[in-house]
Amino acid sequence: MDLATRTGAPISRLPGSDDNNVSPKLSLRKIRLKHIVVSLLLSAFFFFVFCFVALHAYIAWVLSNPVVAPLYSTPKLAKGLEYEDIRFPAKDGSRMMQGWYIPAAGSAKTIVFSHGYGANREESWVPMYDLAHYAHSMNFNVVMFDYGFASQINKDIATGGKKESQQLLGAVQYAKEHGAKEIVVWGFSMGAGTALQAGLVTKDVDAMILDSTFLLEPDTLYHNIKNNIDLPRQPSLEIMKLLFPVLNGTGLGQIPYAKVKAEDYPFPVLFIHGTNDEKAPYPIAEQLAANQTNPYSESWIVEGSHHELLFREHPREYLRRVSAFLGNVQTSLQQSQ
Repeated sequence: MDLATRTGAPISRLPGSDDNNVSPKLSLRKIRLKHIVVSLLLSAFFFFVFCFVALHAYIAWVLSNPVVAPLYSTPKLAKGLEYEDIRFPAKDGSRMMQGWYIPAAGSAKTIVFSHGYGANREESWVPMYDLAHYAHSMNFNVVMFDYGFASQINKDIATGGKKESQQLLGAVQYAKEHGAKEIVVWGFSMGAGTALQAGLVTKDVDAMILDSTFLLEPDTLYHNIKNNIDLPRQPSLEIMKLLFPVLNGTGLGQIPYAKVKAEDYPFPVLFIHGTNDEKAPYPIAEQLAANQTNPYSESWIVEGSHHELLFREHPREYLRRVSAFLGNVQTSLQQSQ
């Protein structure tokens, strides 16, 4: 045995085997590995956030740009009603509207139909032609028109009533300029919610019939999103609130849903709603109806009925209630003269 070994003298090590040379290399590898792991985790997180926001952007874009079928008939072909093709400006002059005018000889009463989201003036599932024929049989002139998002010419985006209320007021103005002394707005779904928004700023409407009222507010927006895809309420609503102004120029805060829900309208309103409405929960219609003090306002909440299908499901009772309401409207107008 070597003397140096026996006496405890340090044994020389091979070059590169010193601890001070090994530790820095291992530490550097660990640091690099940590950086890679952190980078991968951050990349995965930001990719998830991007996909989450992109999904909401897609939903907002789809809601703002509904697919609407083209017109397939006319009042003449569908019900034998003589009509005129009409054009009139929106109340704010933002665009020209297209529609039909069905005159009732010698009548100064007009019903303006306000169709729903994703539909045009025909709104076949209501069905609108049947109600137009009924209105005409009661000696009402009838205005049927397309909102901008349903137009076949210069199609516009859907704004939940902000632009549409001005377009509806243009139709009301058209009826007034063509001799109407009594104007009733008959709205469906978002067309009913749009009518309520228009009713905040006009004195030219004498009554409203509102079927399956849909009012674009955070609660109903999320309710409809959740019906199609199970997303968390937060932060989904906050993301949608940020995206709507970017994609359609209208923020939820620009829709006066709070004012509508608190308004006591000066004219009679008939609210019609089904308890099985999957798009517009019926408690909203109950709340709206409860705010009304006009003695001729009323509501008909139908057990088990669905969104915009109340006429199909209960045709006789539907028309009986509408007829009685319109009779009361005429009585109230006569009393006020």
